[in-house]
Amino acid sequence: MLRLFFFEVFKLFRLRSVGLGLLSAFLLPFLWALAPGLKEVYGLVLASGWQVVALSLLAGMEFLFPFLVVMAASESLGSEVAQGTLKSLLLRPLSRTQLLLAKLLAVLLYPFVLLGASFLGGVLAGLPHGLGAFYGGTGLGAGGFAGVGLLTPKEALWELLRAHLLAGAVLMPLASLALLYGTLFLSTTASALAAVATLLLMRLLVAFPAFTPFLLTTYLDLHLRPEAAGLGLSLLLIYTLGFAFLGALVFERRDL
Repeated sequence: MLRLFFFEVFKLFRLRSVGLGLLSAFLLPFLWALAPGLKEVYGLVLASGWQVVALSLLAGMEFLFPFLVVMAASESLGSEVAQGTLKSLLLRPLSRTQLLLAKLLAVLLYPFVLLGASFLGGVLAGLPHGLGAFYGGTGLGAGGFAGVGLLTPKEALWELLRAHLLAGAVLMPLASLALLYGTLFLSTTASALAAVATLLLMRLLVAFPAFTPFLLTTYLDLHLRPEAAGLGLSLLLIYTLGFAFLGALVFERRDL
């Protein structure tokens, strides 16, 4: 099973969409470091390189990172169908559930690699602004970018690492959802569109307050609300496992 997992990771990171996604995540912070309109948009004058890392995360989690994760998860199965390699894989002495589990673990790893690329790019892009102590905030802790006083590099690093890990947890159920639709439609485009449409429909359910605490979309900004991590992480895990379970049921019964 471990060998199958590494094989799926290798295949996933060979996909063009994954390579472009990682490159985009790495380059995004350089755009923010050079952006002339930060004061007008965010009311921010960069005081530290740590703020560049935070800006990249905040901007990416609005749409780019969720979209890249959904596309990668959809393509992990859709590309096999398009290239005709899925049937040959199923001829091997392994169950469909094992194959899908290996793919699931690979796509669940991708969000953290994607965010790691963004973090690395942010640190490099922020070097000219310095990575020492500064008066202000990272935008991800108390006081936002204004902060509450002097912020040490250790405190800034902790806030950013915590936010990136929470963001990775937020992206996991999106990958699992896209893979579920992949088993239903066996198409990259259809799977990605269905996953995005599902998230948009979930957002509309905020009109029903009784559902709001249990909606996946309620926790898409968990990286900004670490105090909600207790319930939020539990629900995100339930969604991830639930989508994976449904995907396994569909895949086992799918006529290929």
